[in-house]
Amino acid sequence: MLVIKLMSKYKIIIEYEGTNYVGWQKQNNGSSIQEELEKAIFKLSGEKISVFGAGRTDAGVHALGQVAHFDLKKIYYLDNIRDGLNQHLRPQPIAILKAEKVRENFHARFSAQKRTYQYLITNRRAPLTIYKNKSWEVFKKLDVDKMISEAVYFIGKHNFDAFRSINCQSNSPIKTIDDINILKEEDNIFIKVSAKSFLHSQVRIIVGTLVEIAKGKIKKNVKDIIKDKKRSQAGITAPACGLYLVKVDY
Repeated sequence: MLVIKLMSKYKIIIEYEGTNYVGWQKQNNGSSIQEELEKAIFKLSGEKISVFGAGRTDAGVHALGQVAHFDLKKIYYLDNIRDGLNQHLRPQPIAILKAEKVRENFHARFSAQKRTYQYLITNRRAPLTIYKNKSWEVFKKLDVDKMISEAVYFIGKHNFDAFRSINCQSNSPIKTIDDINILKEEDNIFIKVSAKSFLHSQVRIIVGTLVEIAKGKIKKNVKDIIKDKKRSQAGITAPACGLYLVKVDY
């Protein structure tokens, strides 16, 4: 006798403040976003399940539009998924913005076509207060025009060996940056980068390089740094606190 096991697949959009978490992925050294979501889903449904995210954000990284999916045996109203999970997540800085039912072949990570990250820098002499742990405070005045002119060289398909961490597990350093935009509003500098996927710490190393170029610490241009493929030629890895996963497109 053939038994068909029916499951319902749900996609959720998540906002979180990542300061006190070890990142998205479950680890033994502290609380993760993934683990806290799985706990909340168990409290809501009584089912022990795995949650799969679109991006494995590092410790201290935030999200405005992280996407995840999970399967449940029981069918729920979408508002009950959102509101029920938010109830069980309180008072943690993790919120479900939206829930929707998706097709069986949907995968939050592998179905994604584009991921957009935004990095926030506050460039002023005064220390941060309200945005502490939510922005990178840079005290030396930055040449933003120089950052903008150099950033265009990141766009396109390149070998990004110079812009990935020593812990990167990707088989290939080849990635395609679809777009990069830099906007200055008063003391804040917003750097938005879009691609289908990124190497480990790639966005933070891109930002760190642009900042060191803007300070005059790096004289080499981005085009030549990419060409040389040496991590030592690029800049520092910018702090995690300024990075946000903004949006995932499917």
